[in-house]
Amino acid sequence: MILVLIPARGGSKGIPKKNIKLMNGKPLINYTIEAARKCFSDDDICVSTDSDEIIDIVENTGLKVPFKRPDVLASDSATSESIIHHAIEFYQAKGVFVNHVMLLQPTSPLRNEHHIKAALDQYLNCDKAVEMLVSVKITDANPYYFLAEEDDAGYLVKSKISNATRRQDVPTVYEYNGAIYIYNVAALKNKSIKDFTKVVKFEMDATSSVDIDTPLDWKWAEYLLRTTKNE
Repeated sequence: MILVLIPARGGSKGIPKKNIKLMNGKPLINYTIEAARKCFSDDDICVSTDSDEIIDIVENTGLKVPFKRPDVLASDSATSESIIHHAIEFYQAKGVFVNHVMLLQPTSPLRNEHHIKAALDQYLNCDKAVEMLVSVKITDANPYYFLAEEDDAGYLVKSKISNATRRQDVPTVYEYNGAIYIYNVAALKNKSIKDFTKVVKFEMDATSSVDIDTPLDWKWAEYLLRTTKNE
């Protein structure tokens, strides 16, 4: 079984009630629910939340929320890993054994069903052992070329050693965009996600990769949703 997990905490410091705030007239979480439902049956989709308000909004779409997240997983210190394990254990207790988990965060409203299907196809048909697939975009800030840090004397030095004088001469660097994660449950049960070494990328364009964290991100996503076709 592939479990599609949509984590949606009620609290948010940067943007109050971010997950259910109306974006172009629609609760933010609905964009992710709609994309997931175009790829999976409702029985495969689980919204994990600590908020009664979020439960009401989700169930107004016709999607049932199987449980309310316990208080210990409701704080901003709760990790995605702990939320994943909680969901897996919930279904296992019901006799449903999950082989893979796809995590779709509500903060990526421009990630659509085409991205989800392509990422899943890549993961399931990978020709090598995979512990995790993660969606990425090419980062603008390259540590071989642009990024710097202070040395012990307080001088700026390149983050990664390179004698390159042109950006074209340095390796391509990828940034997690937060849109899609797919985990192998067998690997999750053996080690922490931070210890995964067999990780593959699913590359997305910059527009589809917009991840909402700040009010400026919100305005940018609203603009893109109004002016681009989410295909």
